[in-house]
Amino acid sequence: MVGKQGVISSMSDFKKKFPKAPANGERMGALEQYFAIGGVIRAHPSEKDWPKLTYPSYMVIKRKLVDLKDKKRLYSERYSAWKKSYDKASRYHQINQVKKLKEPLYWKHMSKMITDTDYRNDSNSVKLPVHLVGDPRWRPMVKMFVNDIDYRKQLTETVTTSIIYKKDKKVARYADELKEFRMTASNKQMVDLQSKLDHINATEKALKEIQRWAKE
Repeated sequence: MVGKQGVISSMSDFKKKFPKAPANGERMGALEQYFAIGGVIRAHPSEKDWPKLTYPSYMVIKRKLVDLKDKKRLYSERYSAWKKSYDKASRYHQINQVKKLKEPLYWKHMSKMITDTDYRNDSNSVKLPVHLVGDPRWRPMVKMFVNDIDYRKQLTETVTTSIIYKKDKKVARYADELKEFRMTASNKQMVDLQSKLDHINATEKALKEIQRWAKE
């Protein structure tokens, strides 16, 4: 525990007490970062430009670095998880464009698009998301549209006349909205975590320099 007497907790106090210390350089930057995170030091003059550091000790800094390493690992793992979520959302349509080729229902749709003018018109009217046929959330709707004329006509009428679809006559626009939401949410978390990781990296660098000072 460091007593109040002789404790230095700011750059201004340090410069007043040790005016011989170089005004810039890696160590001065490290000390500034150390004070910024609430760190305190104790030191006394020496024959060198830099005073002799008596607190924190090498081992105190070592414990702080261990704690920092654990926090860095945790944030890095969270960042990676959100990055995967972002990448998955951003590639949603691309992935489904590939998956659709393995679906017999997709090829049935393509056949009807070529041979059935009425079907083709209805499909174009609702912008049928047939490329999402491999997604369990959208497959039932696509399947009903392809196989059930009553459902197809009802959906087409709804999309054509409903005020809900007035600005965007796309039956699967929710898929695009969900994709954008997930990308935005993931990116927000990534930006926040990257900021924390940058701060940890700067603090880690500063602590290592303070640790080298403590060994002198």
